[in-house]
Amino acid sequence: MYVCSCFGITEKQVKEHAEAGACTPRQIASVSKAGTDCGSCVRRIQGLLGRGACPRRELLDQGEGAGVLAADPLASPLPAAAALDEAA
Repeated sequence: MYVCSCFGITEKQVKEHAEAGACTPRQIASVSKAGTDCGSCVRRIQGLLGRGACPRRELLDQGEGAGVLAADPLASPLPAAAALDEAA
């Protein structure tokens, strides 16, 4: 059954992305575009994801995802980048 008719994303695809580590509607949108057009499917996606265990969340809780968070493009600039700017 289709979850997102705008992009033709099925329940099976959402569940596969969730098993691969996409634990939130935003993460599902990132890998499939589901929920990024009209948005009517976001609640359905949330319902499919539920509140079960999330492998990605578990890694972050254990501190193993710290490097991933530091590489976030929206995070503050690294000190090395500021040093390069000053040297120029």
